[in-house]
Amino acid sequence: MAACRADGRPADVGRAGRHMARHRPAHAPRCGDGLMPLAIGGMGVAVLFLVVVFGAVLGSALRGQGGGDGPCPAGQGSNTADIPRAYLALYAGAGARYGVPWQILAAVGKVESDHGRGTGPGIRSGTNRAGAAGPMQFLPGTWRAFGVDGNGDTRKDIYDPADAVPAAAAYLRHNGAPRHMERALRRYNDADWYVKKVLHLAGTYAQGVDDGACADVSPAGTGQGAVAVRAALRWVGTPYSWGGGGLNGPTEGFGRGRGVVGFDCSGLTRYAWHQAGITLPRVAENQWRAFPHVPPGREQPGDLVFFKGASGSASRPGHVGLVIGGGRMVEAPRTGLPVRVSTVRNRSDLLGYARPGRR
Repeated sequence: MAACRADGRPADVGRAGRHMARHRPAHAPRCGDGLMPLAIGGMGVAVLFLVVVFGAVLGSALRGQGGGDGPCPAGQGSNTADIPRAYLALYAGAGARYGVPWQILAAVGKVESDHGRGTGPGIRSGTNRAGAAGPMQFLPGTWRAFGVDGNGDTRKDIYDPADAVPAAAAYLRHNGAPRHMERALRRYNDADWYVKKVLHLAGTYAQGVDDGACADVSPAGTGQGAVAVRAALRWVGTPYSWGGGGLNGPTEGFGRGRGVVGFDCSGLTRYAWHQAGITLPRVAENQWRAFPHVPPGREQPGDLVFFKGASGSASRPGHVGLVIGGGRMVEAPRTGLPVRVSTVRNRSDLLGYARPGRR
């Protein structure tokens, strides 16, 4: 669980390891349950194991945030099958936003609440015996310092995973992640078994998501359109923010998006295509006018898909997304809904498609 002192500064929780049994959530394993035999062979083996696991976790995360495809948040492999899709998207989005490996966030979520499925006290309401609450098990003082409005609904709800997951990422980053991951985890819960368990689970999750696991949402091909789609998919789970999104990633919006770091619909498509080497106009209406239109049924991954929207029309679209293929798109839908993968087919407000660049 995450905690802070009365003065608001981060504090180590459960520094006396003998007290951890009464502080842990009811679902949490006892010390050593399910862990590899770290003690065998003495401290040398334990240190080697932690180095190997941490290297795998951090290496995978860096690949995901760099120029490669990285893990696709909307897909699941055998090692991540226990993570609900909604939580997987939140872990990926918060990880990308705060620069914390999503595998670490997923492992923390697993230990703290079984990804929100735990039935112990404090997970969905109230607090546990240690006073912690929510799916990521924050103490009230820590939440006051690090709580996040992750979904743009103007509330910081300790029980809402859309708020709790990015708050956990912010707290870990504040305490040194990813560079000093073990130190950051010890600030979350200062127990050897906890740090080892989280790193072990994170290593397992890192091995479970790859290009094959994401085949159902990854775009076909290697052209500019596919590059743009993969860039957008890396931000699944990121909050919608009116006016948010720049050429290098999510930004704070304005108006009703003020104070929320994220993307609006055209901000996401513009960011994605910039990663593929083409800079689009900023707003959906100008993106619609800037490129050749594509007949329905001829769309390809990376094409822009436009909708009339609440205030739009055939000449002034109110919304834009990015075609993935197979009748799906990645989009920043509206305030309160994060970047997501959704269906294009059978939408009555579909306006048409446009194709940036040459592919």
